[in-house]
Amino acid sequence: MNLRTPDWHRTATRWTQLTLTESDPGRFDPAFWVDIMRRTRSNATCISAGGYMAFYPTRIPFHYRSRHLGDGDPFGELVEGARSLGMHVMARVDPHAVHADALAAHPEWVDRTPDGEPREHWAFPGTYVTCPFGPYNREFVTEVARELVREYDIDAVFANRWQGHGVSRSEHARRAFFDATGHELPVEPYDPDDPAWKAYVPWRRQQLSELVALWDTAVKDIRPHARFIPNLGSLAVHELDRDLIERHYPFFVLDRQSRSGIEAPWAAGRNAKRSRGAFRDRPVGLISSVGPEHHQHRWKDSVASPAEIRMWIVDGFAHGGFPWFTKFNGMVPDDRWVEPVADAFGLHATVEPVLSRMRVTADVAVYDAAGPAGDPHEDGFHQALVEARIPFEFVSATRFTAEELGRFRVLVLPNAERMSDEACAVVREFVRAGGGVVAGHRTSLSTADGGTRSDFGLADVLGVHLEEDVRGPVKNNYIALTGEHPVSAGFGGAGRIIGGTHLLRVAAAPDADVPFRFVPDYPDLPMEELYARRAPEHPAVVTRQRPGEGRTVHVAFDIGSLFWETLQPDHGRLMADAVTWALAEPPRVDVRGPGLHDVAVHEGEGELAVCLVNLTNPMAMRGPVRELIPVGPLAVSVALPEGATGAVARLLVGGADAEVAVADGRVTVAVDSVELLEVLHLAWVTGR
Repeated sequence: MNLRTPDWHRTATRWTQLTLTESDPGRFDPAFWVDIMRRTRSNATCISAGGYMAFYPTRIPFHYRSRHLGDGDPFGELVEGARSLGMHVMARVDPHAVHADALAAHPEWVDRTPDGEPREHWAFPGTYVTCPFGPYNREFVTEVARELVREYDIDAVFANRWQGHGVSRSEHARRAFFDATGHELPVEPYDPDDPAWKAYVPWRRQQLSELVALWDTAVKDIRPHARFIPNLGSLAVHELDRDLIERHYPFFVLDRQSRSGIEAPWAAGRNAKRSRGAFRDRPVGLISSVGPEHHQHRWKDSVASPAEIRMWIVDGFAHGGFPWFTKFNGMVPDDRWVEPVADAFGLHATVEPVLSRMRVTADVAVYDAAGPAGDPHEDGFHQALVEARIPFEFVSATRFTAEELGRFRVLVLPNAERMSDEACAVVREFVRAGGGVVAGHRTSLSTADGGTRSDFGLADVLGVHLEEDVRGPVKNNYIALTGEHPVSAGFGGAGRIIGGTHLLRVAAAPDADVPFRFVPDYPDLPMEELYARRAPEHPAVVTRQRPGEGRTVHVAFDIGSLFWETLQPDHGRLMADAVTWALAEPPRVDVRGPGLHDVAVHEGEGELAVCLVNLTNPMAMRGPVRELIPVGPLAVSVALPEGATGAVARLLVGGADAEVAVADGRVTVAVDSVELLEVLHLAWVTGR
């Protein structure tokens, strides 16, 4: 296999990354790391080279060398070792800081505080944070990249922390922004309604996108097959210019290294899905750390729970992201990470030959509003769909077209407040063509630029009209089941369930149904006053199905964010039942049995694979994963395509053929047990 071709990245699907420290040269063992690459079955590696600190004998002025480097070249040794295994090689540079001598010689390289002083590094005093928009990145880092591809047999240069940290206030950034927009730099924190912020976001996008193009062109001028691959880090793919990405980004690398705080373990798979929602044809690598993360706490030289390491890596690649692990420090005081990484990478190597020829598919799409921060409404819907084993993808607000939406049968809008008239028109046509919609809370009540609408932009689609905007927080709210409807059929003998804390008052269209209505407010104290005074009144859930069109559901309270906060099972059931009803026909893939499973579906020509990631764990939602608990049996049912009379099945992780049962146009396979991952591979049988 020729490793040095323009499409080399297509066979770079398991990555080992080693980030060296200043004390490593002369102390760490490069042979140990080459053996790690072999044990993990890695076919690509990313190795520390330069930027903030050089681990090779650079000749560029003010390119700080490790003071332990001497006459050595640890970067070069690791490159040779990886190439001896037939691996692809990428050089890592980190341009986010410089030492004091560089500041003295080039003050224009450095970011500034609001009062104009050089911005000292927040974690390592005596070093200084660079400006991403000025000559440091555009000139110095470009020369470092050229030197690396000229002197070493590498395929790419990878930049970490290259996009700045907050609003850069260097003189170069201030002048460039003012000349382009007429605004002074915005004041943090982010305010979407501030004109300066409205101008800064696209300006920053253009500046960073042009920087990527500059670096990529620079390395290709020297080594034509090579690429410059910036780590997205805190960026999201929607924050870069689409045209430049098409030309200069052969794949993405997302730096979301592990579960943090109370983040759910399915967040790894979400990272892959979100990237694919914005750029469906671009592969995405998901960086996993072997150390624990917890918001602002960082223990980069430690080891996370082995079970959590495995789960994070596996959930990511089940949803289409290729695995990439990173280790900080070439010295290894604690090697408990090696086995779980090797195990997870080994699982990927086992299933990759089948999954690599397929694409991830789903009937359900969740709208990704492409905002700068997390969304608890989306988190709640995500959790509900995972619990219900409903496979889904994302569709990005930046690529919200009729063609893109047409890939799906149901669109979920968790709380898409800001929707342009054009986006509403896309949804309208989707429903007219038979697509279903489940919309939460304030969806479409604002325009794309934050302007307030007097009614829902999707009022005619959803069959609801706004009478009163959000009221709350409300205590002790309930919604009553009012009339028979599939969306309210799964609550046993309950006459009412928990409602919301932030409520909308809406009116339902004459042709809509109202399976749930709000119970009018009543006190939660004194206890003797805790009873309803009036019958249920205003619509809480509105459903509609017009002849020849798709089904729609609107929930007039904060169901997504409230479920994420409280995990009340009735809210999860309501969201899942709404999506199931909106599908209008049985789901293509149905998984029954015990446990919490994140389900992904991959489809190819005449074949389909169902990935079952077992997230079952007593601490799956509110703490770290300590152990993997096998769960089963599971029954996986898949609808056969037209013309198919049966299927043959194989369990890829178990390494065994599976018995199939065919009835009523569906094939069912029993999976006895899943520890972490099982992939059910089905191939269709046509004719007799």
